[in-house]
Amino acid sequence: MKIGAQLYTVREYCQTTEGFAETLKKIADIGYTTVQVSGTCKYEPEWLAEQLKQTGLSCVITHTNPAEIQKDPEGVVRAHNVFGCRHIGIGSLPGGCDGLDKIDEFIEEFLPVAKAIRDNGSYLMYHNHHFEFGKYNTKMTYLERMIEAFPADSLGFTLDTYWIQVGGGNPAEWIIKLKGRVPCIHLKDLVMFKKEQRMAPVGYGNINFDAVISAAESAGTEYLLVEQDNSYGENPFDALKKSYEYLRSKGLE
Repeated sequence: MKIGAQLYTVREYCQTTEGFAETLKKIADIGYTTVQVSGTCKYEPEWLAEQLKQTGLSCVITHTNPAEIQKDPEGVVRAHNVFGCRHIGIGSLPGGCDGLDKIDEFIEEFLPVAKAIRDNGSYLMYHNHHFEFGKYNTKMTYLERMIEAFPADSLGFTLDTYWIQVGGGNPAEWIIKLKGRVPCIHLKDLVMFKKEQRMAPVGYGNINFDAVISAAESAGTEYLLVEQDNSYGENPFDALKKSYEYLRSKGLE
């Protein structure tokens, strides 16, 4: 498994192509070898391919506008192929979730999209938050509804350790549950500040990352992507470095 950085962590530095390019250099200087592109300015695929080449980084997944994916899945695949990225990510449920109808609407709209992406050699990925762990009957979560509705070879899940725990789940157990469908996962820790749940660098909170790493190995995960949406005043590059050093201490590269 490889350690990567989710660029959403440093999105404020990526709102121009100049800032984006400089950010990639800083990520590489920390020691990361892979990234997820998300929350950045618009870019041409050829431009990104060149920046990745110059920094020695690889982009292993994106978060791409769901409307763009739905409108032209084949075109999105072609664009990702330019910079060598097979995994095409959806960052959250389009329009938010206020019940099962929204989940089923997503399923209906994206089943053919996921198939088209698969048929063109790529893999659609869905990133969870906490609401997917709500239950629409006494047993089934919204996430399980999605898992059952999509064939395993057409939709994967970028499971997020922080949001699983906020949603009341066990991150390691969910990773194992989705064995074979979690090539990329998000690592972020959780701490309590007074009565507030906060995100933290990996290894600095209360999530059991020994169990998470073991589960990811068993589940066939390829990329562990560090994401910290909010650094609460800390420099986000410093937060990424803390996470990187912690994961390196666990023997990961």
